[in-house]
Amino acid sequence: VQLQASGGGLVQPGGSLRLSCAASGRIFAINDMYWYRQAPGKQREMVAAITAGSTARYADFVKGRFTISRDNTKNTVYLQMNSLKPEDTAVYYCNAEMSSGNGFSHYWGQGTQVTVSS
Repeated sequence: VQLQASGGGLVQPGGSLRLSCAASGRIFAINDMYWYRQAPGKQREMVAAITAGSTARYADFVKGRFTISRDNTKNTVYLQMNSLKPEDTAVYYCNAEMSSGNGFSHYWGQGTQVTVSS
């Protein structure tokens, strides 16, 4: 079971990016899915989370700018990021609570770099 994130890149302030994270392997079920980020010299922090029923919650610093969503048919979670700011620059990681048939565990994706700069 693994997670593969994609969609990062360089964008100007005020711009948008959409991150994707697809789960693959022997997956029995997926509960909550998350996006975290880690900026240089800072701790990893949660950005957004979404339940299997698509109830979302956000960190205060992204409310109104970022939208998390998921496609359960594709085992994929997305993060639409609008009105990006330089302080959003970080490596973004997806995380999911998944089961391959023997209970649930949290899995991490490999991270994708987002750089917001003019």
